[in-house]
Amino acid sequence: MAQGQKRNVPVVPGAIRALDQMKYEVAQELGIQVPQDDYWGTMMTRDTGAIGGNITRKLVALAEQQLAGRF
Repeated sequence: MAQGQKRNVPVVPGAIRALDQMKYEVAQELGIQVPQDDYWGTMMTRDTGAIGGNITRKLVALAEQQLAGRF
């Protein structure tokens, strides 16, 4: 993750590592080249938006599955 200002504090301690791993997996699925220096700031907005959108889509699907199993 970026080393700049961090305003969002995760509720679950291992969440940052899991989300970072998910970011790389989604980028690979979409065929987006991951920066060698791990600095995502030079990437095209369209690519980072696609990664973020797919992460959100997967997280919502996981939450829906968990909620469906509870009721």
